Amino acid sequence: MKDLLDKLSSYNIFNYLLPGIIFAALVEKLTSLKLIQQDIVVAVFFYYFLGSVISRVGSLLVEPALKKIGFIKFADYPDFISASKADPKIELLSEANNMYRTFIAMLVLIAVVKAYDYVEKIYPIMAVWSPYCVLAGLIVLYLSSYRKQTQYITKRVEAAKNPPSLQDCFSSLNPHAPVRL
Repeated sequence: MKDLLDKLSSYNIFNYLLPGIIFAALVEKLTSLKLIQQDIVVAVFFYYFLGSVISRVGSLLVEPALKKIGFIKFADYPDFISASKADPKIELLSEANNMYRTFIAMLVLIAVVKAYDYVEKIYPIMAVWSPYCVLAGLIVLYLSSYRKQTQYITKRVEAAKNPPSLQDCFSSLNPHAPVRL
């Protein structure tokens, strides 16, 4: 087990495992659902999966919603790739950014689960259909994630094939700004 945990990157720990653990603990504390696992091996994989689901919700729902309302604005992806090569700290900042997005999604999902738990007590028939709805939702979530990841890979391949020219690098600069040599 220690070897497995040693192989997890900080990204995997802070964007998958930690949110999964916190989600399970808070949902169990705030609702009637029991998510805490007793077997440590099962627990690590289960919490990692929960964190993966939370992260995907953040990527596919929270991030676009925040973009749409103008709360956040991203740089163009080719610019991000170029800047990341020039400044390695951007990758670390991006990792932290993704962690914040995942925690936002986690808090939203905790509220959704709490609301579901409340409504299910009023309408117990929901318990019959909820496993099917969860399964269908997970299929759609991971299909969408697969498509988004494939698009990112394609963008990176395109950026690697067509690196920006020197002219492209200077075209975004203010033409009226003084040039220091």
